[in-house]
Amino acid sequence: MKREELADLSVFLVVGQEGSFTRAASRLGVSQSAVSHTIRRLEEAIGVKLLNRSTRRVTLTDSGEKLLATVAPSL
Repeated sequence: MKREELADLSVFLVVGQEGSFTRAASRLGVSQSAVSHTIRRLEEAIGVKLLNRSTRRVTLTDSGEKLLATVAPSL
């Protein structure tokens, strides 16, 4: 696995835990926009929607829940 892919999965993990791009960005020390772009890149790379986005919150799709359960113990 490439370093960039691992970093993207780490960002996904934090978003999944926080349920918010803003809180994930704060926790990671990056901008909300950077988090959003990272998640979009990850979703495009694997060809699966991982998150449902609304103006108030972010929730995991079924695929997102499976990926989170898979990567969380490793990261």
